[in-house]
Amino acid sequence: MESDAFDDLDRALVHALQLDGRAPFSRIARVLGVSDQTVARRYTRLRTTGAIRVLGLTDPAAVGDVVWLVRVRCLPDAALAVAEALARRTDTSWVSVLSDGTEVAASTRAASGQDSDTLLLRKLPQTPRVVGVSAHCVLHEYFGGEQSLVHKSDTLTDEQVERLRPPAARRPEGPRRPVGAEDRKLLDALVRDGRTPLAELAAATGWSQSTVRRRMAELRADGTLYFDVDYSTRMFRQGVRATMWLSVRPSDLAATGQTLADHPEVAFACATTGSKNLLATVVCADVPALYTYLTTRIAELPAVRDMEISPILRRIKGPGALLSPPSRVPWRAS
Repeated sequence: MESDAFDDLDRALVHALQLDGRAPFSRIARVLGVSDQTVARRYTRLRTTGAIRVLGLTDPAAVGDVVWLVRVRCLPDAALAVAEALARRTDTSWVSVLSDGTEVAASTRAASGQDSDTLLLRKLPQTPRVVGVSAHCVLHEYFGGEQSLVHKSDTLTDEQVERLRPPAARRPEGPRRPVGAEDRKLLDALVRDGRTPLAELAAATGWSQSTVRRRMAELRADGTLYFDVDYSTRMFRQGVRATMWLSVRPSDLAATGQTLADHPEVAFACATTGSKNLLATVVCADVPALYTYLTTRIAELPAVRDMEISPILRRIKGPGALLSPPSRVPWRAS
């Protein structure tokens, strides 16, 4: 589906689902001023054609996971195969081919140090045609997760946003209730399809529908569970994407990271370990707009000491990967 196949109602529906992935179609319809049937029909078309997908995701800290950003340097003919193999792993959330096609960047989650060692330190370096691997632990996220570039699109009015936005998560002062084995069944179903009907969630967990509804509400209320929308970038006519690694003085890291997060061009921003301690994914209309962004907004950040920027040639997994043609190169990482 090309960009002109999407209209304002499609984009408004994506924004509404980004605000609340489980919002009933009837509530979305009232806010958008259309019928329930129109919203249901639009969602079905976008979902079945691969333009959007609602995902139920977990806050890494809430489930004891550590997030790693991995940079894999490959021989030119291997980058796509390595990227696709990483994308098939359930512990990766986004995977991209960068620069001149010789580097792959990925985000992965690990529940333990041993899990991290297995992927980052043993498997990847031993993969044929991989010439180097570096891993950076995510220390703090400034923009991303529940927040999305869709929120910066101004597709919906402020009044519509307030009517659709669910209650803010209440971060518990003490420890959260642990995520148990039965919760994992619920979360596994939601990560495949965030709008899985209650009856199917009840069948997956062995709970009653009322128990599913109550536990899902608890997980959302304490910030363990949130909903995200994976969508084709063609829907919002998003042009050039780039990954930007910045070196910032530690004393200015928090302020610079938050300033970066507020930029309308920034889709993701986080603090990481390593000499480049601030990462951002930037989206601009075209190459001249990217140059303008770098020479104005980034140039105005006084704490930035060094910068490395890599265009994203292809997003294999994560926002923007939908509707991309698959490669036929066979390869496995697991």
